[in-house]
Amino acid sequence: MSKKMFGDILKQAQKMQEQLAKIQEEAGNKTVEASSGGGMVTVTANGRQEILSIKIERDVVNPDDVEMLQDLVVAATNEALSKAKDMMAEEMKGLTGGMGLNIPGLSGMI
Repeated sequence: MSKKMFGDILKQAQKMQEQLAKIQEEAGNKTVEASSGGGMVTVTANGRQEILSIKIERDVVNPDDVEMLQDLVVAATNEALSKAKDMMAEEMKGLTGGMGLNIPGLSGMI
């Protein structure tokens, strides 16, 4: 492999890394919502898979059935995180050309 070819590969890798950082920043500003219990619990997450808010309707708060509320929160949270992950994977398709590459260091980010 010539030095020029190697240099070109390094430039492409650096450009891809810059694009990845931009995608991550933009995705961090996008949000997804998921709910459970017919909308009784709603969770909002961002593209960084961070939970931003949890809304719980008063009607679902029953001191005699805390387990149901816990289950609803877990279900809505898992769904929100799944949606956030899917959103990030969709954003990454543009970077990888839809090839679904398993690039070391990137796969944990989506």
